[in-house]
Amino acid sequence: MNTLKSRLLSGEFVTAAWAEFGHPDIAEILVRHGWPTVLIDGEHGIGDLETWVAVARAVEAAGGEVILRVPDGADTTLKKAMDRGFRSIIVPMVDTVEQAMRIAASCHYPVRGTGGTGRGYAAPIVRGSDYGTRPDYAVQTANEDVLLFVQCETPESVAALSEIADIEGIDGIFLGPNDLAATLGHIEDMDHATPQAVFAEVEAKVKRAGKLLATVPGGGRDWAILRDKGFNLVAGVNDVSFLIEAARTSAQTRDAQLGNRSVPAQPQAGY
Repeated sequence: MNTLKSRLLSGEFVTAAWAEFGHPDIAEILVRHGWPTVLIDGEHGIGDLETWVAVARAVEAAGGEVILRVPDGADTTLKKAMDRGFRSIIVPMVDTVEQAMRIAASCHYPVRGTGGTGRGYAAPIVRGSDYGTRPDYAVQTANEDVLLFVQCETPESVAALSEIADIEGIDGIFLGPNDLAATLGHIEDMDHATPQAVFAEVEAKVKRAGKLLATVPGGGRDWAILRDKGFNLVAGVNDVSFLIEAARTSAQTRDAQLGNRSVPAQPQAGY
């Protein structure tokens, strides 16, 4: 059973940390120090599928839960990720109903959904079935275990969002506020009234469809505000920024004690 999916569908507000470095030890540290849900970033982070499997093993061994943001929505990318044991998936840059239908089909065995061929059958030999130790995997559990978010990051996606959200097999919409603001002509300016209005439009459409809603903080919207707006999943910190912040803080402390000139502050990495 995908316990993360169950938690979200039961109404729990889940927070997550991004894993960018692609290192199992770093991901394990996140789990053991307050971030039990880890979102592996296959779009902007380091590594390939086998790197992400190693990170997932570390997260799960530490008692955490893992989500994978794949780098793209290609059929082969998704099917390989599912076979390698990922059940919770985020797909970036999904702009059309046709694209979303293909993605949903790629993440499920036939005949769930339409618009694609569905997963190929190799259930007895893949990590997704715990190498054949789950005999009901393909028939009963695999499709129900999938937690699939597609990202809304462009005006085209917003226009098609109601239809995208209605597709069988898509569980939620991940609002990418920075990218959406950028495609609206307001890159690094999420506070502007134009993207703020479109964010509200996205939220309303997803809620009307009865699907899960996910995002990152920003644009004047922190953890508590997003929770109160009805978001189900928020991923708001990342391992790179943790290291940057710690390095700069330590350097500033050193320089203050030694009377040296401090390292100039830089914008924090994030989404």
